[in-house]
Formats: sequence, structure tokens, C-alpha cells
Amino acid sequence: MKKTLSKTDKILLVLTIIFLGFGLIMVLSASSMESYMRRGRSPYYYFIRQSIFVGIGCILFLIITKIPTRFYKRVSSLLLLLITASLGALTVYGHVANSAVSWFRIGPLSIQPSEFAKVIIIIYLASYYDKKKEELDTQWVMMKPLIFILPAIFLVALQPDLGTAAIMTGITAFMFFSVPMKRTVRRKFDLIFVGAILIVVSIFIITGGSFLKSYQAQRILNFKDPCERYEEKTGYQVCNSFIAFANGKVTGQGIGKSTQKYLYLPESYTDFIFPIIVEEWGMIVGIIVIIFYLIVLYRLYVIARRATNLNNSLLAYGVCVYVFLHIAVNLIGVMGIGPLTGVPLPFLSYGGSYTISLLSSLALAQRVAIETNNETIKKERKKKHTKKVVVE
Repeated sequence: MKKTLSKTDKILLVLTIIFLGFGLIMVLSASSMESYMRRGRSPYYYFIRQSIFVGIGCILFLIITKIPTRFYKRVSSLLLLLITASLGALTVYGHVANSAVSWFRIGPLSIQPSEFAKVIIIIYLASYYDKKKEELDTQWVMMKPLIFILPAIFLVALQPDLGTAAIMTGITAFMFFSVPMKRTVRRKFDLIFVGAILIVVSIFIITGGSFLKSYQAQRILNFKDPCERYEEKTGYQVCNSFIAFANGKVTGQGIGKSTQKYLYLPESYTDFIFPIIVEEWGMIVGIIVIIFYLIVLYRLYVIARRATNLNNSLLAYGVCVYVFLHIAVNLIGVMGIGPLTGVPLPFLSYGGSYTISLLSSLALAQRVAIETNNETIKKERKKKHTKKVVVE
């Protein structure tokens, strides 16, 4: 195992460990009052659960870094079929939470298939486009995998979980346009993509979001000036988020001294954990967290660029997009810059399915880094052997 880990991207690995440790500290701080005052449980309840999730995720991380990426080519279609079937099964056997049927309840645990669907979409697209790399200038070949992914996105949107559905769509779109293709073919797809966005936006504007549930339309259309709507659902959460940012100032109130976690800020240990971080640690630490996120994204991008084949490059690039979208969508929502979607913040938010899914995706990227390093070592040995033969 030491030999395998020695070939990983060290900076990404160290930042992952730092983020996980800091995340556990913040889940403990942000959830203690919620657990004790509202749930009547131990203040350590969510911390212990998150520690278990991180432990499971770390075990999977170590396992996945040992599995060659070529293995996923054999099972990618099966994985997509299974996850789509599980999303369909939610309509019958799903557990309702936060107005969405997104979870299977198994004893004390809740499993959210849509979180794993994001990683499986990355695996499926990377495998498919690598298998078809000689035919990527054919429009049908490029479009075909999208037909099989759309049902999964549609089922997630029906739960309804528009935030997750949007991220799944974003991952698919970014990976699609990252595949090498002729300029003429790319232009056609660019026009189709822009046209589709304009149609969706036009329908939304014309109908006023009437096809959505009322709270969904309000979140999308009415996110500005939340404190003017403090007593309404559309403003209460984000306004309390603003108060947490204001309380934190530059250096923060001190670890564990947040006032907004005293049931003022709902879900303070999940979607709204960043405002609690700023309130307790200050804007300086908030900026450092964002800088660390940027470094994580850069290292994932470097892994993708250095990959020795299309499958591995798309795997790492897909993981980079996955992490980026979660960071961007969460921070845009809690800062009141855009609609609130209920998307967790990587490494820091409480959540079993998402934590395990995230660590699994990072393991995939690290496996790509390992295989790239193995190829580099092989080439260097071959060069040395060739030089030795020439000298002799």
C-alpha cells in the first residue's frame, strides 16, 4: 500500500487529509446544538456518524487506488444500468426527507443513490469515449451516451432534487465538450447546446416557473435581498448566512462560539457549514479554504492533463468538474449570489453518501496519477536500457 500511495499526487493527498480533519471539527462544532436541542441526542451524534462515513470512504479510497482504470471499461454500462434502476426504485421504496424522495432507508442509515450517480456518469462517459476514440467525429457516436444518461438525470429531477440534477447535467456537458472532435462537429454541438439553454430559459421566463413546485420557483426567481424576506422561507436561511458572515468579521468569534448554529441557521452542519466556518474562524480562514479548494482543482486538472490515455484523462477531468460544481453551486447559494440548491460543500458538509462518493471519485483521480507515474517510470527504464545497449 505504501508503494501505491507513494505514486499518488502528494499535494492532493495532503489537502484531502487536511480538509477531512477540518471538516470533522466543523461538523462537531456546527451540529452539536442541533443534535442536542432539536433531536434530543448526544452533541457528538453527527460527529460520530460523519467519522464513520469518512472511515468507510477512506477504506474505499485505498481499495479503488489499487484497481486499474481499465476495469471500469468492463463494468461502466452495468454500473449506469444499476444506478438508473435504483433511482427508479426510489419512486416506490424511497424515503422522504426535505421534501424529496432521494433516499433508501436501511435501518439507521439513509443511502442517496443520486450522489453515486455523479461518479458513475464520469466512469461511463470516460469509458465510452475511450472505446470509441476512433469514431469521435461521428455525431451519432458523440450523442449516443447522452441518451442513456438522460433517464438518470430525469429521475433525480423528479424526486425533486434540481440541484443534484443540475450538477449531473453539468458534469455530462463539461465532459462531452472536453472530448477531442473536429472543429466543424464542435461548432454544431455548440449551437445545439446554446440553443437548448435559450429554449429552457425562455420557457422558464414565459411560464414564470409554473411547471416547478412553488418553493423551487421561489428559490430560483427570488434570491436577492434575503433579509427583506427574513420571515419567509425564501429569505430566512440566506439572511442568517449573511449574519454569520457579519459576525465572523476578519478573525472570527472563536471555535465553537458561533451563535447562528443555535437553531437560527437550519442545516448549519450540511449545506450552510461555510458561514459557520467564517463565523467561528473569520474571513481569513474562509479565504484560505477557498484557496485550498483552488489548489485541489488545479491538481485534478494537472492529473487530467498528464494522463496517458483518453479514458484516464476524462476520468480525472470529470472528477475535477464534479468537485468544482459542488464548490461553486454551494458557495453561490450560501453567499446569496444565486439560487439556493441544497448542494453539500466538498469535504466539509455532513453527509454519508456524498462523503463516500467524493472520496471514491478522488480515489479514481489518484489511480490515474498512479498509472501516469507507472508509465513514466517504464519509459525512463526503457530509455536507460536503450542507452546501455547502444553503449555496449
